[in-house]
Amino acid sequence: MAGGAVVNTSGGKDYPGRLTIFVFFTCVVAATGGLIFGYDIGISGGVTSMNPFLKKFFPEVYNKKQMKGSANQYCKYDNQLLQTFTSSLYLAALVSSFFAATVTRVVGRKWSMFTGGLTFLIGAALNGAAENIAMLIVGRILLGVGVGFANQLHLIITTIMILFINYST
Repeated sequence: MAGGAVVNTSGGKDYPGRLTIFVFFTCVVAATGGLIFGYDIGISGGVTSMNPFLKKFFPEVYNKKQMKGSANQYCKYDNQLLQTFTSSLYLAALVSSFFAATVTRVVGRKWSMFTGGLTFLIGAALNGAAENIAMLIVGRILLGVGVGFANQLHLIITTIMILFINYST
């Protein structure tokens, strides 16, 4: 059910500042922090179904996927290690989001966002250079910490965008 509100605008103060290019871009960067979360949701879904990735890191899943005669597509991806890989980001994001508020209060939003972005960057680099499952999971945990410190405003838009990227690749 829709609701409404009555706002008393009399007696309020006008903000003396004006919209500058710096203020505009700062707001855009802060508002699009959720792009990293949406990006990861879309990419991880596409990557975990790609044969070269499965062959290198999850050969059991790859073999199940290649079997003929299995009618249920979901059972092919039933693997605890693959589920740990996927969910480690979300669990780390959940836990770190509780600490992000405290960090933001202590050091400010700018450094909180910087910490999240840097952690996400390190996690992405680690995942890109991964040679084994442990590196993948540690990278995903760092990605989750970055997401926990970031904004989730553009989650849906980014997820749709990444679905098209996955489809085209």
